[in-house]
Amino acid sequence: MRSQILTGRIAENQTGGVYFHFQPFSTDPAVVPLIFVALLLLYLGSLVGNMTIGLTIWRDPSLHTPMYFFLFVLAMLEIGYSTNIAPLTLASIFSMGQMLISLPTCGAQMFFFILLGGSDCVLLAVMAYDRYVAICHPLHYSLIMSRQLCGQMTLGSLGLGFLLSLPLTILICHLPFCGPNEIYHFFCDMPAVTRLACADTHVHEAALYVLGVAAVAIPFLLICLSYGCIVAAILRMNSAEGKCRAFSTCSSHLIVVLLQYGSCALIYLRPSSSYSPEEGRGVSAVYTFITPVLNPLVYSMRNELFKGHIKFGKEKNHC
Repeated sequence: MRSQILTGRIAENQTGGVYFHFQPFSTDPAVVPLIFVALLLLYLGSLVGNMTIGLTIWRDPSLHTPMYFFLFVLAMLEIGYSTNIAPLTLASIFSMGQMLISLPTCGAQMFFFILLGGSDCVLLAVMAYDRYVAICHPLHYSLIMSRQLCGQMTLGSLGLGFLLSLPLTILICHLPFCGPNEIYHFFCDMPAVTRLACADTHVHEAALYVLGVAAVAIPFLLICLSYGCIVAAILRMNSAEGKCRAFSTCSSHLIVVLLQYGSCALIYLRPSSSYSPEEGRGVSAVYTFITPVLNPLVYSMRNELFKGHIKFGKEKNHC
């Protein structure tokens, strides 16, 4: 009965355009508030954590180094990434899946999802290169990682994200949707929306795979190459203290890489025929709600210098 009502509402609104609605996580009135509160807390946690990292780096001149500059950019991307997904998801959960989302709204969410998510993945590869230079070429670090190069690599990450997001979003938004337009997801993810089209989507599936290769596979291979050189350099160190310091510097980045790339690869680097809506929604929750919360925790807890600056800032404010 509920699906018939929604389908009718969609049919009525399609005179002015295409509308979607998200499949609810649960129809149990006792479970829905728990899901809403859990996702809200994760979203607020990601905002607070990433804003803390961003403000700490922004206010402290001693942290104005390439490593912390990239960490600042990563925190800003995570804030935008979470804000692009969470509010619409929470509104849909609050409405028990009855909220309608227009095709332009869905397209805008897809565009910023690819732009920010793709830039995030490429930036993690840039951060791996920064660690490679710091450990393998420490004497030339300041010369190689100049402000100009850091700015160019950051703009390059954003530029690649834009080049991937714009054509793919246009392709998907020009598909015909005949209904029922229920997205089996909690946001406008590309595979979930493409499955609703009543047309041949082989070109779109190929474009999605190219996106996965460009934004996930290639950066991950570059990270593996960087860390292969880093591990070789660490093993050649004579000082046990130097080895521990180098490992501590890189371990936080590796944890974030495994979380981000592992979950993304399960969605975007697999044949479309093996795509499972249930698995897609579950895995997507990891990199849209859980990873943005864990990133600031991992970086702040694993980085002694950063922890020291946060403690110093708290003591200063207390005084």
